[in-house]
Amino acid sequence: MEYKYLFGPVPSRRLGTSLGIDLVPHKTCSLNCIYCECGKTTNLTIERKEYIPLDEIINELNQFLKNNPPLDYITFSGAGEPTLYSKLGEISDFLKENYSEYKTALLTNSTLLHDNKVQNEIKNIDLILPSLDAASDKSFKIINRPHKNIKNKKIINGLINFSKVFKGKIWIEIFIIPGINDSANELNLFKKLLLKIKPDKIQLNSLDRPGTEKWTKKASYDDLNRVKNLLYPLPVDIISDFESSARNLFEKENMENRILSILERRPCTLDDLEKISGLSINEINKFLKLLLENNKIKISNQKRGNFYLINK
Repeated sequence: MEYKYLFGPVPSRRLGTSLGIDLVPHKTCSLNCIYCECGKTTNLTIERKEYIPLDEIINELNQFLKNNPPLDYITFSGAGEPTLYSKLGEISDFLKENYSEYKTALLTNSTLLHDNKVQNEIKNIDLILPSLDAASDKSFKIINRPHKNIKNKKIINGLINFSKVFKGKIWIEIFIIPGINDSANELNLFKKLLLKIKPDKIQLNSLDRPGTEKWTKKASYDDLNRVKNLLYPLPVDIISDFESSARNLFEKENMENRILSILERRPCTLDDLEKISGLSINEINKFLKLLLENNKIKISNQKRGNFYLINK
C-alpha cells in the first residue's frame, strides 16, 4: 500500500524510531520560521479544519499497524503545524483505543496551545514537544515570522497554562540561532519563562539541514553548551546526531516514492537515508541517481554533507 499521510518510520534524534503522521497540506502553518527544513510557508494560517479526510488517515493507520511494527512513537508531525487539524483529538483517541501499545507524540510550534479545545484534544497524547524559539517579541518576529494574529506573549501564556493541566510529559525545544536568540538578556528571559513552564526536559537544537533562509547560522556545540550552562539548573539536553540503531522498516518496493515522501518532510544526507531505509549506500545511490536524472530532487552542499531535497 502506498501511504499518503504516514511517513517513515524514521530515526528521530529525539524519539528513536518514529512513524510520522502528516495532518495538513505541505507548509500549511501558523509560522514561517527562518530555519524550517521544509522550506517557506505557503499557507500562513491559523484556521483549524479537517484538511485531510479523517477516514483516510484512520485507514492508513490500520493498514500500517496491523502487523505490529516495532516503533518507539507514533508522532503527529510533518511539513506543517499538526494542531491546525481539527480532528486531531479523534485520531489521538483512536490510537489510544485501538493501538494502546504504542506511545504517541506531538511536535508543535505552540501557537495554538492557548486554545482550550486544542488542549482537550491533545490531553491523551503521551509526549508533547512544543517549540519556544524566542523569549522577546523582537526575536520572535525575526525567527518565527508569525501569522499577523499570533503574539509571542499568547504563546508563552499558553505554554504556562497548558503545563499546569497536562498529565503527560513536555519536552520543550529551543532552536538556537547565533546572534538572534542567544544573548545574555534573551537567555535570562528564557530562564524566567522556563521556570514557570516547568517542562520535563528542555532540548537545545540548531541548524542540521538547509533552512528556509540561507543566512541562518548554525550554532556550534560550544554555543549550545554555553546556553545550557546559563539555563542551569533547568533540565537541559543538547540534541545529538542520529543514532545508528534505527530498525529496517522501510519496504524496498516503491522505494523511489518512499524516498520522495521522506524528502518532502525533511532534507536528508545519504547517511540519513541509509539509516532510515536499511538499504546499502550503493542501492540508495541507484534510486537517487534516477530521481536526480528526472529532476525530482536536487542537492544542497552543507557542512554536514550533501543534502538531497525535493526539486520544487
